[in-house]
Amino acid sequence: MNGSSRLSPQQIADTLRERIRVGDLKAGDRLPTQAELAQEFGVERGTVRQALRALNNEGLLTHVSKGSPPRIAVPGPADGEPQPTMVALAPRLTAAFSARRVRVDVVCHTSETLMVALGEPLRLIHEGRLRPQSIDFRLLLPSRDIDLAFPVLVDREGDDDPVHQRWLSMRNAQAQVLQHNLYAVRSTHHIDVRVTFRALPFTPPVKLYLLNGDEALIGYYLLTRREEEWESRTLEMYDALGSTSLLFSFVERAGARDAAFVTESQKWFDALWETITTDLTLP
Repeated sequence: MNGSSRLSPQQIADTLRERIRVGDLKAGDRLPTQAELAQEFGVERGTVRQALRALNNEGLLTHVSKGSPPRIAVPGPADGEPQPTMVALAPRLTAAFSARRVRVDVVCHTSETLMVALGEPLRLIHEGRLRPQSIDFRLLLPSRDIDLAFPVLVDREGDDDPVHQRWLSMRNAQAQVLQHNLYAVRSTHHIDVRVTFRALPFTPPVKLYLLNGDEALIGYYLLTRREEEWESRTLEMYDALGSTSLLFSFVERAGARDAAFVTESQKWFDALWETITTDLTLP
């Protein structure tokens, strides 16, 4: 890789995460050593360690703190204990895409985790192993015009708000990729696809995924103080890493309590969609 532009821990984690997703790195495989990864990416070992810690927090690696290189984690059962969003969401989406008519409603801060998790069901569609008749996605994202509760600078001075600019750039770019990837199966496989965005007038404290009206997945955004490089600046901010949020699953067929949670969550989403939210047009 080109060492003239130093990669951030997040970029290295994204690269390794993609290798895991596509199967280049399989469950049980050992990663290269930190020295080998540092040489490959042209960074210091400390940067590699931060990336590995992030993947470990997502449940994708095991034995990160041991003396030998970490291993790729073996995924747990879909209906077992709550798992980090990055681990739990893809298999639940894949199961939802086995329906003839797929309906997914989402409340989130950005669509980064959803964008990555969609890779698996879309791959199966392209391989001909899944063939839904229609796909309908509705996403509620924070409006660009509000003062976000997070992410925010730890110490904000003046009117300059690079953290908001960074978030908005990520929100728009990730939503565009999500939309493009979904519409790609419409043109190649003639599936009826609709993707609609609306803007929330507040910062959602939780992420919610509603799958085919049968399952609700909810995770809490947990705030943390962290630093990140952005446009040659070091931003010290309070932020939430949504990919590490544990997802709690409620399935309609699991009993009266779960069914009530799914129903009320859908009512909550529909009420927001139809009342206080506004049209969100991507640039």
